[in-house]
Amino acid sequence: MSYLTKAAEIRTIISQLAMYPVLWLDTEIADWWTPNPKLSLIQALADPGDRTGSSSYILDVLNQPDLVQLFIEQIMANPQIEKVFHNASFDLKYLGKHQACNVTCTLKIAKGISLAALGTSNLKLKTLAEELCQFTEVDPEQQSSNWGKRPLSDRQLLYAKMDTVYLAHVHRRLLDLKNPTPVVPVPPSQKAPSFSVTKVRVAFECARLFYLAHHFNSPTLFFPKGQVLGLGKAFHDLSDRFANLALREPQFQVLLEPEPDQLQVEKIASQLQDLFYRLEFFPYLQAAIQEDPSKSQALLQLWEGLKGLIRRWAELLVSNRRSCKASEVISKTFLAQEIKVQHSFPLPDGNQQLVQGQLDSLVYDFTHHRLCVVEYKTYQSPDPSAQLAQVALYSYMLREKVGVPINSAVYSVLPDWKELTFTWDELEQTVHQLIPHKLLQMRQWANWQPGQPDPPPSTSQPHLCEICPQRIKCQTYFEAASVQLVVKPEPQKPEPQKPVSQPPQTPSVQPVPVASVSAETEAIAHQLVTTLRAFNIDVDYEGAIAGPAVIRVKLKPSLGVKVSSILRSSDDLRVQLSLSASPLIAPQAGYVSVDLPRPDRQTAHFDQYLQPQQLSSTDPVRIAIGVNLEGQLVEADLSDPNTCHFLVGGTTGSGKSEFLRSLLLSLLIRHSPQQLKIVLIDPKRVTFPEFEQMPWLYAPVVKESDRAIELMETLVAEMDRRYQRFEATGCNDLSNYNQKFQQQPAQQLPRIVCIFDEYADFMVEKESRNALELSIKRLGAMARAAGIHLIVATQRPEAKVVTPIIRSNLPGRVALRTASEADSAIVLGGRKTAASDLLGKGDLLYLAGAHPTRLQSLFASGIQLSQLLQISP
Repeated sequence: MSYLTKAAEIRTIISQLAMYPVLWLDTEIADWWTPNPKLSLIQALADPGDRTGSSSYILDVLNQPDLVQLFIEQIMANPQIEKVFHNASFDLKYLGKHQACNVTCTLKIAKGISLAALGTSNLKLKTLAEELCQFTEVDPEQQSSNWGKRPLSDRQLLYAKMDTVYLAHVHRRLLDLKNPTPVVPVPPSQKAPSFSVTKVRVAFECARLFYLAHHFNSPTLFFPKGQVLGLGKAFHDLSDRFANLALREPQFQVLLEPEPDQLQVEKIASQLQDLFYRLEFFPYLQAAIQEDPSKSQALLQLWEGLKGLIRRWAELLVSNRRSCKASEVISKTFLAQEIKVQHSFPLPDGNQQLVQGQLDSLVYDFTHHRLCVVEYKTYQSPDPSAQLAQVALYSYMLREKVGVPINSAVYSVLPDWKELTFTWDELEQTVHQLIPHKLLQMRQWANWQPGQPDPPPSTSQPHLCEICPQRIKCQTYFEAASVQLVVKPEPQKPEPQKPVSQPPQTPSVQPVPVASVSAETEAIAHQLVTTLRAFNIDVDYEGAIAGPAVIRVKLKPSLGVKVSSILRSSDDLRVQLSLSASPLIAPQAGYVSVDLPRPDRQTAHFDQYLQPQQLSSTDPVRIAIGVNLEGQLVEADLSDPNTCHFLVGGTTGSGKSEFLRSLLLSLLIRHSPQQLKIVLIDPKRVTFPEFEQMPWLYAPVVKESDRAIELMETLVAEMDRRYQRFEATGCNDLSNYNQKFQQQPAQQLPRIVCIFDEYADFMVEKESRNALELSIKRLGAMARAAGIHLIVATQRPEAKVVTPIIRSNLPGRVALRTASEADSAIVLGGRKTAASDLLGKGDLLYLAGAHPTRLQSLFASGIQLSQLLQISP
């Protein structure tokens, strides 16, 4: 957030804001309760993806009418800029009235949408932000505060900056509701199959078990040793019979006829058990024994668990009896059994995924005024987080059907009675944060075929393998496929006639094994668990992975332990474990990961992962990002819209220069100078000395600002020329163009990758800043299809350096260690501040989705560079 009070600063920002095509605006009025109100603040936001207000501007214009007039002239009266307000008729009273043009009013948009589609209690901006866009901690009180008083309080400034953030997100959500994306009919043969809620639960437990269930209808229930198989159907059947019996049998109603304060839960539970045993369970038991006498012991064991369930029903009936008559309490408590639900969820890639299921029971809790989905489980789940995902889906889908929030509960009866309850807030958060990404993963896993790379991963909870119903099939099916994928071909004898200077045609990378969990790693992990337990945070150790720089310890919080308590322990762990940096702690699907520095830190040498090879002009152009914790190289495809341009941030000592050098080298060793051209901008003059004479250069290495501006404008002109050639040849991007001229290499165009080191050095002067921003904006928005890609790096990713224009046009993000949490949030977006606690020397976070991935960048020494590029050192 930038709170500006000086006239010169405000004039500068107004000029900058006038460059944006869309602005989200708001005002705060001083003395609004008097006959002479006056404008106090103008709030502006140009980055609609901001959810924290870090990109918002607050212009203090109290008693500065000349600044207000300047804002009206340059912005409000500018027809090229769309101005978005929530209640435009109010704000325009103070911002130009009839002079204003191209104004959008979100209140007017909201009024044009049916209340059923909106699903909100009213049309106020704060309500829409909370109920439509899932913002929390919205402060509605400061609107009526004294905006004419100076200085403004921190709470007032927070309120002012967030108003435009709420507005931007509400605006986009309303447009989606008003103009939904049309659904293009898909032939039945091409439609993605629906997933059951049960399969979603299984996918949280184990991707491979989900795959087997999806393709072969394999059993999916984990059964620890000593448990009896075949009781699941009996438990569900008997639970349904209890509810139906209570609804139709008058004797149950008689038990609840005394006044509510006279009802005793233990007595009612005992009476309910007697009735149910006599009228339903005993006949069921006799029939089962006649069919198979061996079932008797298991069913009697099940009865002991059912008594716990009946006691819970007694508690609920006695509680609800305070709110309704005895003749109504049972029918108003047990609302329905086995309800079918379905919902199409939007996925991160823009597609939809249908999920279907049948929940066990729906009850009503009068004390909490809330519906509750109940799931019956015979045995306690080995993974409560997967159960949470399952009931969250049921509650969310039912909520979409009936329109009211719904809690959930899971009842298991063996080996003893157990109840898990979840509030609507917990369930809704789970759906929004985890389910869409999990569904997208499930699609990818389901489409995998044996013989292809990247099979569904094994479970992150190895203890589940011991009790998995498909353990043998999993080993034979996936392990055989994995072995087939990693078998190396026989090495070919070198051809004597082949010049030494020519790189080999196929890669010969030695496989880098995943580091095994050593005794030292286990000791560190157990020390972590012991320390957390000393803080009264009870966790179970679920395993560890040793990456090149860090050890990731997987912890499962015990039931009742909140993940937030582990997240807050970061500083305490740094002190108690004598760590050089605070550990990165993050919730994952099924566990919490804690990243600790590895005592014997390893270097990820470039030549261990990549070797020279010659690719064709139509092959994907990938850049090496780094090595993950499993020892696998992670690369990004420059033709992908999400990774076509990159913003790289990292302070001194973070390894930024080595990262850029290895990234560049990963391009050069696979693409010839005819297929690839490189633009290097190096104001420090020390990042790319080995590359200054290489044949891949588009132009000599640039080291001065005026030359950088000229070169960027040249790239913009090159982009325009390429689009003219595409139009003339009927092609839509560089790949199609080069494919069309595959037999005419002279007509093909090379990809151009521009690596811009220390961008902040060019942001000092206003003229160079504006010129560079304009070029980056055009290239970032349009250059991908033309085969021109930007990689912009800086060691000072501050808000004034990495402006909203830069961020919005560089979708790929890599954060090495940053100097502050604010710098981390600017590089990674949102509230992702973890980069400030990285270890340096190539330890990085790569944002390739909703959550950053921790990697170690590759390292290539000067000698290696010379050898790989065949340049004399």
